[in-house]
Amino acid sequence: MAKYLIVAAFVLVLAGWYLSYLASRLDGLHHRIETSWAHLDVLLQKRAGISLEIANSSKIDAATSLVLMAAVYEAREANIVERSNVEIALAQSLKLLQDDEVLTPSGIDSDLLNSLTTISEKIGLGITIHTEAVRSAQNLRSKFFVRFFRLAGHAPLPMRYSFEDDIL
Repeated sequence: MAKYLIVAAFVLVLAGWYLSYLASRLDGLHHRIETSWAHLDVLLQKRAGISLEIANSSKIDAATSLVLMAAVYEAREANIVERSNVEIALAQSLKLLQDDEVLTPSGIDSDLLNSLTTISEKIGLGITIHTEAVRSAQNLRSKFFVRFFRLAGHAPLPMRYSFEDDIL
């Protein structure tokens, strides 16, 4: 009888440890998602600032400046629901400017162009880190024990934003 009690206690301790491990791993993933989103948000704001400097440059025409400035202000002032659409619009505006060769090295300060290129690469890396964290959390939250014991608590299911699918 004592042997069965020892085995049962060991199984309960092992189960408790496993559930604690899952809960702390899930908490760590949620924290990683929050920090990766905060870092990505800072990068997006920096890109908007560089874009605003380009829009205020006297080297591009007024219509292009107006379109870019409108996209920048929408991106800076958007709430979380509208964020995807305005970030896509800003990325498309910048891409159109670069494709149309409006932003030539002779017309715009090369430091601004280099900063824009660098920040765009960092945004791509930030998106990759964020989407990997979201995917990991979603996979962990889909496990039976996490759902059955409600280890996620009341935390909302992490989600990706539609602009993350585009290469910014």
